[in-house]
Amino acid sequence: MKICFIPIDNRPVCYNLAKDIVAIDEDLEFFIPPREFLGDLKKVADIKGIFNWIESLPEYDCMVLSLDTLAYGGLIPSRRSTDSFEMIKSRMEELKPFLVGKKVYAFSSIMRISNNNYNEEEKEYWKIYGKKIFEYSYSGGKINNGIPSEILEDYIKTRERNFKINKMYLEWQKEGLFETLIFSKDDCAEFGFNVEEAKELEELGGITKTGADEIPLALLSRTIKKDIKVFVEFIEPDYKNCISNYEDVSIEKSVQGQLELGGFKQVFNKNEADLILLVNNFIENQGELVMGWDTKPYNKNFIEPNKMYAIADVRFANGADNNFVNDFIDKISLNKFYGYSAWNTSANSLGSLLAAIKVKFNAKKYNDKAFKKLQMIRFLDDWAYQANVRALIENPMDIKNLIQKYEQKLSKIFDYKSDFKYSFPWGRKFEVEISE
Repeated sequence: MKICFIPIDNRPVCYNLAKDIVAIDEDLEFFIPPREFLGDLKKVADIKGIFNWIESLPEYDCMVLSLDTLAYGGLIPSRRSTDSFEMIKSRMEELKPFLVGKKVYAFSSIMRISNNNYNEEEKEYWKIYGKKIFEYSYSGGKINNGIPSEILEDYIKTRERNFKINKMYLEWQKEGLFETLIFSKDDCAEFGFNVEEAKELEELGGITKTGADEIPLALLSRTIKKDIKVFVEFIEPDYKNCISNYEDVSIEKSVQGQLELGGFKQVFNKNEADLILLVNNFIENQGELVMGWDTKPYNKNFIEPNKMYAIADVRFANGADNNFVNDFIDKISLNKFYGYSAWNTSANSLGSLLAAIKVKFNAKKYNDKAFKKLQMIRFLDDWAYQANVRALIENPMDIKNLIQKYEQKLSKIFDYKSDFKYSFPWGRKFEVEISE
């Protein structure tokens, strides 16, 4: 199968992770734009360059399309762009001829409302008024703690423009341009303008899913049609109704949503399952190491399932649960193991993990070395770096020495040796790039 894949931006989890997953099956032919065409934290994507790249492609079977990349220049520019609705509509009309007659799996974000004063990914005024804008949104516009009228007007105008673009995509769907169209709910709370927009899009016939960065990978999974029957086993079954950080649905519903989006069949009898999805969920509140948010620790005894299995480790956001990993890491049987993930939000971990499962399970030309490389990078990133090394780094040059003991342990477990290199492509510690 030949797949055209247009990511949100050039982050490792948006660009490299997709390539690493597809590499598990050598039968898949993967077309992805040159990385320099994509946007980053400060740079807008080269939209014209991507259009020209699409036009130059040979025939392909399906397209996984991050609409924000071509509409605004990426996920972050979708919040910052000052382009008018008319400008964006005109730009996207140029895309329509490339979609006709193709199987297009597309997604567009519902603009997030982060509950903080960090403006690294937002407009400049977020550093002063971000939390107040969140509170204004959460209250349904009833609480305004001194947000200047011109800032509030700009914010509302940007939201309205993006919402109007999303409703335009719904009209395109009625024209038959999309095999699947998803609207992502990124960094959600229980209430807010983004939640209300999601409800309206659903009333108009749209499909919304919690998450963002993982959705292109979930759609990649969806392009592979063969169902996999999955039994979900929660480590903390009594707490599967608790809501993850940055999400607006329970962890159980988040799992179900990702399974549905990825084209899996959830079964409720373990004997019927092709694969067990183990979810290391949290008790009451999800922890987050970098934010100093604790949670009740894992204190069980890991028993490996007697059939194929994969692990979604979501007890903490933005990194692994050390207690859990230390319990199971030496018990992995590679002939049954289908993958591990613990990066960023629960939805991020789940969607990317399921994509790798789908590719490996259905691989026509399975590449075991590629699967082991993927697992090495996920454990080095999610466990070694995010849950341990990140807090110790004072100088970026220190990372290799700090992470070396994890490399050595993992290379023995996966029988995989490589001279891994570490960098910070967006100039911040939030995401590390691990390459060979």
